[in-house]
Amino acid sequence: MKITNIQNTQIAVGDPPLLNAAGLHAPYALRIIVEVITDAGIIGLSEIPGSEKIYNSLEKLKTHLIGQDVFELNAIKKLIQEKFGKHEDQRGVAPWDQRLLVHLFSAMEVACLDCIGKKLNRPVVDLLGGRSRDKVPFAAYLFYKYEGAGGELGFGMEKNTSGWLKARQEEAVTPEQIVSQAKAMCEAFGFQSIKLKGGAFPPDLECDSMLALYEAFGHEVPLRLDPNAIWSLETGIKYGKKMEGILEYYEDPVRGQENMALLSKEVDIPLATNMCTTSFNDIPSSIQLGSEHIILSDHHFWGGLRASMELNKICQTFGRGFSMHSNSHLGISMAAMVHLGAAVPHLDYALDTHYPWQVDEVIKGGKIKIEDGLAKIPDGPGLGVELDREQLQKLHENFLACGLKERNDEIEMKKVIPDWQFELQRW
Repeated sequence: MKITNIQNTQIAVGDPPLLNAAGLHAPYALRIIVEVITDAGIIGLSEIPGSEKIYNSLEKLKTHLIGQDVFELNAIKKLIQEKFGKHEDQRGVAPWDQRLLVHLFSAMEVACLDCIGKKLNRPVVDLLGGRSRDKVPFAAYLFYKYEGAGGELGFGMEKNTSGWLKARQEEAVTPEQIVSQAKAMCEAFGFQSIKLKGGAFPPDLECDSMLALYEAFGHEVPLRLDPNAIWSLETGIKYGKKMEGILEYYEDPVRGQENMALLSKEVDIPLATNMCTTSFNDIPSSIQLGSEHIILSDHHFWGGLRASMELNKICQTFGRGFSMHSNSHLGISMAAMVHLGAAVPHLDYALDTHYPWQVDEVIKGGKIKIEDGLAKIPDGPGLGVELDREQLQKLHENFLACGLKERNDEIEMKKVIPDWQFELQRW
């Protein structure tokens, strides 16, 4: 089954004004929808984070991949390496992953697996070794946020969103607002785990928010805090000790493997990461230092679904927990996450997802359902989702109109607080 064409479409998805260590989400999140078209008349889909660099690279790649067999994934990966270099810089200190090769690998592999699944009339989970579970657990993902939702005119969709989205930052930020958001989100989706994106406000407020969540939910609902590596080692230890016995895990409170390893010796909470151990080259030093207990995979950032399966085996071998990081994704990425989450034998924690924050969708039938905190594998061969071309065109028009080319949360934050600057360590 040979590739005859590849269609790459840039889209802009309404995104609420969520706060994080890097600043503020723009009114739109950028994504790229990839369609691999084959001589069998089968079209495979994938979805990746969007940037001009990644889009231009995908466009350059098209002529080299036409004629390749979608079953020959190793050959496709080798070709991508030959055209863009075998080695890539580490993620570094960027607030989000901006590497090129892993995005290209992921985009092509997921779309090819979708083609193969459709050809064989089998779901992608079967191409990864079959089901380890039928439904995949997800966690509520809480954010401090400004008033409003994403989309046209910045915050124009508020009236169309569900009640939990309105649990927002007012003039005074309080832990009770986070508890209110958590209760509403858990009621809407039945989540059994809760994560708070920290790094946006002083540590005492964020720590108090976690303590308030614990008081509201108790031991029954595991809690997580992610300060996005913005805290000093001293701060991470101080507040970590206050949250011992409260947190299921403590995600990237400090920057770098060395600091994470030092923190681990002082605080009795499992440490998780998607910032200090982000590639297979990072794993030897991770094991040597003991920098984290849990690795949060992301098939976009680890080079695809098969690479994530390999990572899962490494985590199991070295006694590391495994779960998944999230981004502002739509249904194609969500479907890929569910297939992977269903396939991995070693899954210790509910997966992260921004999915409830996104109102837009690009697949037919609307959003993938999350009920009782679980998402089931989509029915049908391949990923089990179909592209809604009317919505694709609408979201592409959003992209053309919004003027955004790259994600930059610092620029968005400066629109609210003009002298605000991103800092590698703020507290």
